[in-house]
Amino acid sequence: QVQLVESGGGLVQAGGSLRLSCAASGRTFSTRAMGWFRQAPGKEREFVARILWVGGSTTYADSVKGRFTISRDNAKNTVYLQMNSLKPEDTAVYYCAAGWTIGTTKTDYTYWGQGTQVTVSS
Repeated sequence: QVQLVESGGGLVQAGGSLRLSCAASGRTFSTRAMGWFRQAPGKEREFVARILWVGGSTTYADSVKGRFTISRDNAKNTVYLQMNSLKPEDTAVYYCAAGWTIGTTKTDYTYWGQGTQVTVSS
């Protein structure tokens, strides 16, 4: 099993920044990819970004390209999501996920955190 704990959410004005963290523990060697997803009220959970533990290859959703940056610290088993130029439409619960399959859909990830709320005011 892999346990994921997110932190760093909060309330920010449009144009501001936040950095989310996701600390992984347990059988992290059983995962290759770490991802961030988000879910706004009444909407489906959607892919935001993902990174590979080995090599650090990244992929982003078009809606966040150029504004969000995903990174990892392998020594700390921690993944970060730096969010800049935030918009009201970025408001959602953000979830960290881990899995063996390298992909961008929910079913590619086996383990999920509890989520952290990000609210962007206009």
